Formats: sequence, C-alpha cells, structure tokens
Amino acid sequence: QVQLLESGGGLVQAGGSLRLSCAASGLTDSRYDMGWFRQAPGKEREIVASISWRGGNTYYADSMKGRFVISRDNAKNTVYLQMNSLKPEDTAVYYCAADPADATFWYTRLRKSGYEWDYWGQGTQVTVSS
Repeated sequence: QVQLLESGGGLVQAGGSLRLSCAASGLTDSRYDMGWFRQAPGKEREIVASISWRGGNTYYADSMKGRFVISRDNAKNTVYLQMNSLKPEDTAVYYCAADPADATFWYTRLRKSGYEWDYWGQGTQVTVSS
C-alpha cells in the first residue's frame, strides 16, 4: 500500500522560507513521478511543481518559478519542496502526489492534472502572514 507523508508546513512571515518533505512508502520501485499541489480555501487544487522519476526533469507553475525548488532523493524515497520568498497568497494546504512513470514523454507527464495522479498524501498546512 502506497503511503505519502508530508511534513514541514507551518506559519512563516512573508519573505520567509519553508522546506516541505514527502516520505513515500510502499512504492514498488523509484519509477514514480512526484508532484506537489496546493489548495487554498475556496479555490481549486493547483499544481505547484513536479519532478520526473529520475529527478532530471522538473515542471513549475508560473507563479512558483524562481521561488520554489523541487528535488528528490530516491535512496530515501523522499521528495522536497524548498519554498523561498513566500507570499501570503502561498497560504494553502500542500499535498504530495505520486504517479507511475509510464512511456509518455516527461514533458506531458509532469503537467498532468491532479486527477491523473494515483497517490496522495494527507497534506500539510502552510500559512504565510503579511
């Protein structure tokens, strides 16, 4: 049974940084793309960033480019999201997601909508105060 456990959320002032972690268990191997999504109150879930199973390719939503960095350590089955220059509008519950990497070109895989990802964590709250 695949389980994803997020950690690292919390309260931070605008301009500050947080590092989220997502520890995966139950994966049969490392051939899973990983992603971070977020959902703010009253808004739809949106993709934040995603990373290919080998870690060589990444995707960022436009509003996160230059501020957030996604990375992974396959030896630890963990994916990270370093968030810098945080803004109040980054306040949301952040979710980790995993999906088996099939033969689809990575460019398409990493841009999949949330409903296409197979596994989800419970989420971690990030609150950015102004």
